[in-house]
Amino acid sequence: MAGLEGTERPRGAGRATAARWSPGVEDERALKALELFGDPTEGEVPLRSRPESAATARRLAQVVSLRQWNLGPKVTEDVVLLVSELVGNAVRHTGARVFGLRMRHRPGWIRVEVRDPSRGLPCLMPVQVTDIGGRGLFLVDTLSDRWGADLLPRGKTTWFEMRVLDR
Repeated sequence: MAGLEGTERPRGAGRATAARWSPGVEDERALKALELFGDPTEGEVPLRSRPESAATARRLAQVVSLRQWNLGPKVTEDVVLLVSELVGNAVRHTGARVFGLRMRHRPGWIRVEVRDPSRGLPCLMPVQVTDIGGRGLFLVDTLSDRWGADLLPRGKTTWFEMRVLDR
C-alpha cells in the first residue's frame, strides 16, 4: 500500500524528521485512499489484515469525517484514533486475512464498524498507568458514547458510536 503509510521523506540536507500526520487536516493520501479502496459510507470496505492497513483505515476515517460529515478536528481525531484501535484489534487478535470497515451517519450520531471472521468477543480489561499496551478498548470505552460487538453467523462486527453536532 505504497503512499499510504503516513510519513513523508525527510526534507533538506541532513535532516531526518518525518512530517507528523494530523487527522484534523485533510491530505492527499486520505483522498487517494478513498479512491483506491472505496467509500466506507457506501458499503463495507475490505482491507487486508496487515498492520499497514491501519494507516489506510485512518485515512478513510479522516476523509469521511472531515469532508463528508463536516466534523471538527477534535471529533475527527477521536474517530481516527478509535478506528485505529478497532482495526489494530482485528489485525492482532483474529487471525483473519481480511477485515471490513464501514462508517454510518444519522442525525446527531456516527457509527463505525469493523467486521472480521473471528467469533471471539473483545474484552475490556482494567488499565494501569504503567501499562505499555492493552489500552485499545479502554480508549474506545472512554471516547465513544457506546460500543459493542455483534456476533454474526461467520464472525463479528465490533463497533462504536459517537454523538456529533451536525453542521
